Amino acid sequence: MKINKRLPGLALDRTLAILSGRWKANILHALLDGAQRTRELDKRIIGISQKVLIEQLRVLEEHGLVSRQPSSDDRQGIEYRLTPFGESLRPVLKALDEWGMHHAEASHEGDRLLPCEAVVRER
Repeated sequence: MKINKRLPGLALDRTLAILSGRWKANILHALLDGAQRTRELDKRIIGISQKVLIEQLRVLEEHGLVSRQPSSDDRQGIEYRLTPFGESLRPVLKALDEWGMHHAEASHEGDRLLPCEAVVRER
């Protein structure tokens, strides 16, 4: 896992580095619904290109948050799913979402917030 050599030494900085980026949180949010094929993720996450989606899935896989497995319903397909380690981010992502809402309201910008569904379509 060569990618981990570039991560910061402080735990909080490490967490932020792993989750940072325009699409990672959206991908993780979508995968909280269960295993999905690349094509399904591409349709659900509005505005992401397939190239970027695959790149970000590979990074999340290198960090041990996502696993890639043959699809259960198709021998040629690949499904991505959260690992137990990735699943442990569920309360973290929820807390970050709540903090973002609180911050926007405290800054009188609550009306500018969009729901996750504005970027990640329902399954």
